[in-house]
Amino acid sequence: MGSVENAWRVLDIAIIGGGIGGLCAAISLRRAGHKVTIYERADFAGEVGASISCAANGTRWLESWGVDIPKGKPVILKKLISHDWKTGSDVNVYDLADYKERWGYVYNMFHRVDMHAMLMETAVGESGEGIPAVLKVNHKALEINHEAGIISFENGMQAKHDLIVGADGIGSLVRQTLGIIPDRKQSTSHCLHCIIATEDIHKLGLHDYSPNESIEYWGGQGIDKIVFSPCREGQLHSFYCFFPIEKAKNPGEGWSHQVGVDELLEPFGTLDPDLLALFRNSTDIKPWRLFVHQPYPHWQSGGTCIMGDAAHPMMPDQSQGACQAIEDAAALGLVFSKDYSFANTAEDISKGLQVYEQVRKPRATRVQEASARARVNITERIGFSSNTSNPLYKVVDENKKLTIEEMNEYDMPADVKKKAAVAGVESRVGL
Repeated sequence: MGSVENAWRVLDIAIIGGGIGGLCAAISLRRAGHKVTIYERADFAGEVGASISCAANGTRWLESWGVDIPKGKPVILKKLISHDWKTGSDVNVYDLADYKERWGYVYNMFHRVDMHAMLMETAVGESGEGIPAVLKVNHKALEINHEAGIISFENGMQAKHDLIVGADGIGSLVRQTLGIIPDRKQSTSHCLHCIIATEDIHKLGLHDYSPNESIEYWGGQGIDKIVFSPCREGQLHSFYCFFPIEKAKNPGEGWSHQVGVDELLEPFGTLDPDLLALFRNSTDIKPWRLFVHQPYPHWQSGGTCIMGDAAHPMMPDQSQGACQAIEDAAALGLVFSKDYSFANTAEDISKGLQVYEQVRKPRATRVQEASARARVNITERIGFSSNTSNPLYKVVDENKKLTIEEMNEYDMPADVKKKAAVAGVESRVGL
C-alpha cells in the first residue's frame, strides 16, 4: 500500500459540528476532492461571541483554500500593546508592522459571526474547487459505530460515511464515543465578555481604541487581565475580562447567561478609568467558563477522529484556538489528498487518521500548555515572549516558551510527508 498510484478515491465524509472548525474541515476536505456532509445539532449553524484571532499560521490556509477573506470584515492587526492596569500607559509593545513581510500572511482579527458566514459561503457555495459541502441542521449525533462508519441521530435518522470528523466542540459527543474521558479542572480564572459599538463610543465621547488596529491588554501579571480586540472592520470593540473565580457571581453559567453592567464592573475597581467608562456602556455581557484540560490520550479510532476544541481545548491566552482548528483541518486535507494513498480502503483511512494525530497532537499540545502558562503571565504570550529586554519579561522556562518563529515557520506539508513515510506511505509529489 506504499504507492499512491491508483490508490485514491473520493471519500464520503461526515463532519459533526457546523462551527468554525467544522467549516474549515469541510473546506479543506472539499478542496482535497471529497464529498462532505456537515451535521449540525441545532436548527441553524451559527456562532455567538465576538472577536476571534487568526494569525499567519491560520491565514495561510484560508488563502490557500481560496476563502474570500474580505467578506469576513477583518481588522488587520498592527501591534500587540500591553498597558498598565491603573493608568493605561504602554508598558510593552510588540510591533507587527513587518508581519506580512516576515511571514507571508497578515494577522487577521474577525468577529466570530462574520468569520463563520465567510467560511460557510466557501464550504457550501457553488463557486470554488471541489464538490460543495451539504449542510444538514437538526442532526444531533447520539451514537457512532467507528468501524462501520454509521452515525445515529436523535431525530431517528442514520448515515453511513467513509470518514467521520468530530468538530463538535468542548463538550464533544464524538470524543465521548471514542472512549476519551477528559481530565479537566475548572480554572482559577473566570471571564466576562462584552462589546460596545465604535459608533456609540464616538457618540458618548469615550476613548476609541480601534484606530490602533491592535490587540491591547491591561494587567496580565497574574489572573487579572483585560483583552481588547477591534473587529468587524473596526466597528466593534470586543473585551474579554479575566478575574479570579472567587469573585464570580455565577461561575457555573455559560455563554447563554446574561450578566448586568454592575457585575462586570465589580471585579475591576482599580482599572484604567477609560476602560471602566466603556464597560459602563457595554452590551451583550456574558460569562465564559474556563477549564484546564490535560492532553487526551488519543484523537482517533477506526474511521473517526476529533479536531478543534473537541481534541485540544485550551485557554484563550495565546489567541490560537481558531488557528489550531484551522491547522487540524489543513492536516486532514493534506493527509487525504491525492498526494497519498490514505483515501482508499477502511484500513488506509484508519492509517491516515493515525498520521493526522501524529502530525497535529504534538504541536496542539505545545500550544495548549503555553496557553495555560500565558493565562497568568502575559510575557508567555506569542510576540511578547520575544521582547526579552522588556523590564516585565519573565517566562517559566526559556526552552518551553512559545515563539512567533515556531508558530509561523512551521512547514505542515513537510511534516505530513515525513509522518506518512514513517507509516509506509510515500508522497506522489516532492515538496
